[in-house]
Parts: sequence; C-alpha cells; structure tokens
Amino acid sequence: MFKHYFEQLDNFQIYPIISLTIFFAFFVGLIWWVVKADKNYISTMKNLPVEDLNTEDQNTKSHE
Repeated sequence: MFKHYFEQLDNFQIYPIISLTIFFAFFVGLIWWVVKADKNYISTMKNLPVEDLNTEDQNTKSHE
C-alpha cells in the first residue's frame, strides 16, 4: 500500500517525508505523555515556582 503511494511521488524527496514523520511522532508522543502523566507530578510542577518564591521570602524575613 505505502510502496504504491511512494512510487507515485517521482520528484518528491525523502527528507520532507522523514521530517514530517518525526514531527508527527513527536507531537503524538507529547500528547500521549500529557494524557498519561501523573496528576500529582503535574500539580507539583505547577506550584513549584510559587513554592520557591514563598521559601525565599520566608528565608529573607528570618534573616532580618
């Protein structure tokens, strides 16, 4: 099936096909990871910048 399709593309280079395949596989993998990711991990990463700032504020206040 695919062989017949590629035979019709006489002047078509293989690099765009490979690039599109890698691009498509990356985003399918990314979507799969987002759907299957642990919700606790996502929540921890989401709150990390806020927690880090709160820790710095507390350390600064304790040194004053």
